[in-house]
Amino acid sequence: MKELSKTQFAIFAMGGILMAVGAGCMAIGFMVPKLVGVTSWLFLLGTVLFSVTQATQVYEGNNLTIRRLKNIQYFADLCFILSGISMVDTVHGLFIDLFDNRVAYLTYVYNKWVVFLLIAAILELYTVHRISHELKKED
Repeated sequence: MKELSKTQFAIFAMGGILMAVGAGCMAIGFMVPKLVGVTSWLFLLGTVLFSVTQATQVYEGNNLTIRRLKNIQYFADLCFILSGISMVDTVHGLFIDLFDNRVAYLTYVYNKWVVFLLIAAILELYTVHRISHELKKED
């Protein structure tokens, strides 16, 4: 697995921190509503930084298992970004005009960032541990 440079690692870590802060503030945002408007954008920025940096860390070996795990990790990165977009939409209602009525919007889009985040987090945890285990077996 290609190692991240110090700059890439800093971007990766900053993305993870922004994701944690954004999700945490969104979860307790009902206490300070003005905070949610800013932290949703911070979460989206964090997901982009985290996902893009992780996607640039390529596996150059021949192990088919690790290649498949990296593909699953790319899907998890996509779910993280969709979670960020959905969170921003939940706060600002960006996609409400795409629906004929408010009920359809509330049913299919509103507050669904949690689902994307849960899927991404589970896949990310699984792939990180499995890739680490597979790389140790290679050595």
